[in-house]
Amino acid sequence: MERGFVAKTEPSTIQVACPCCGAMLTVDPSLPAVLDHKLPQRPQVAAKMEDVPKLVKEEASRRDEKYQQLAEAEKNKGKVLDRKFQELLKKAKEEPITKPLKDIDLD
Repeated sequence: MERGFVAKTEPSTIQVACPCCGAMLTVDPSLPAVLDHKLPQRPQVAAKMEDVPKLVKEEASRRDEKYQQLAEAEKNKGKVLDRKFQELLKKAKEEPITKPLKDIDLD
């Protein structure tokens, strides 16, 4: 018996920033797989002294943007932890309760 897969008209994907390197990952939650990744842009070294103020302002704006992302993640941290707890609680309720095996029972 063959199993057929039905393709969705629009697959839903999630974009996540890698915490290690800052790359943007496109993830398909239905396939638990990374579909695409884009490396972060590296800041350019100032070639001329006239460019330094502009680069400092750009760096400040990037820093502020990163701070806003971290602040938003911190706000959602409680919701994420609550969701994980609810999933684990549901999983624990579904599993049968078994008596723990002691070392003495193995003799």
